Amino acid sequence: MPELPEVEALAEHLRTHAIARPVARVDLASMTALKTFDPPLSALTGRLVTGAGRIGKFLDVELEDPDAQRSGAGPSTLHLVVHLSRAGWMRWHEQASTTPPKPGKGPLELRVHLETVGGPGFDLTEAGTQKRLAAYVVTDPATIPQVATLGPDALTLSRAQFGEILFGQSTRLKTLLADQRTIAGIGNAYSDEILHVAQLSPFALAGKLDEAAADRLHAALVAVLTEAVDRAVGQDAALLKGEKRSGMRVHARTGLPCPVCGDTVREVSYAERSFQYCATCQTGGKPLADRRLSRLVK
Repeated sequence: MPELPEVEALAEHLRTHAIARPVARVDLASMTALKTFDPPLSALTGRLVTGAGRIGKFLDVELEDPDAQRSGAGPSTLHLVVHLSRAGWMRWHEQASTTPPKPGKGPLELRVHLETVGGPGFDLTEAGTQKRLAAYVVTDPATIPQVATLGPDALTLSRAQFGEILFGQSTRLKTLLADQRTIAGIGNAYSDEILHVAQLSPFALAGKLDEAAADRLHAALVAVLTEAVDRAVGQDAALLKGEKRSGMRVHARTGLPCPVCGDTVREVSYAERSFQYCATCQTGGKPLADRRLSRLVK
């Protein structure tokens, strides 16, 4: 799943390539991808791309009506907000097909033509059969329920704010870090990386961390995400997934040696996902048990 660093890089890619370009046409290839109906998707046509940003793991493209500006009525702004979910992606194109896509054919969910139909723009795609990519056309991103319930952005958290989040929490660290309602932007991959750098067990209880452990966790959060953003921003969108994988220390590296201590990276699996960790670095050498089978190792 694209997380904070990748979404930030995609937003920067749009800021570099799409700003001030008008929308020529929007093709919807999957009706299930569009979650709103008012304003309609067609309302984006003719608008200029004036910004691109990130709200947690949501990509936010800002578009303004140039006619509204000339009339003196003030800018009339719409937002195309996208959650890429687990298998979604944004792909930039310099020249797209002018033929509207056939619904249900291939990974394409939505295509935005800029300047002219068949010219530059971007595609929203989703691999696999579980179609969870979500696109919203809204006047205010805060009206999207999933956005309204987001916690503070991970890269805005001070140490004091982070301590307030941890205080009294009976949630395990792995769960807390990836809970968007608590902290926005971190998912399965970077929570693995943060916990490895902080040398903390994924199953440790957030509310029971001492000050030293909480300091390490906050410092690791900032360092891991900042390093990942620095690596990702400026990369071609097509290369971002490979860049993300190449920078991982433990995530998706089951069976490989830990880059810090050389121990074998281990995995805990669930029905739809898994996470990775190093027992030597994080759990005092004790392997974590699969919670489906036995008691958790603290």
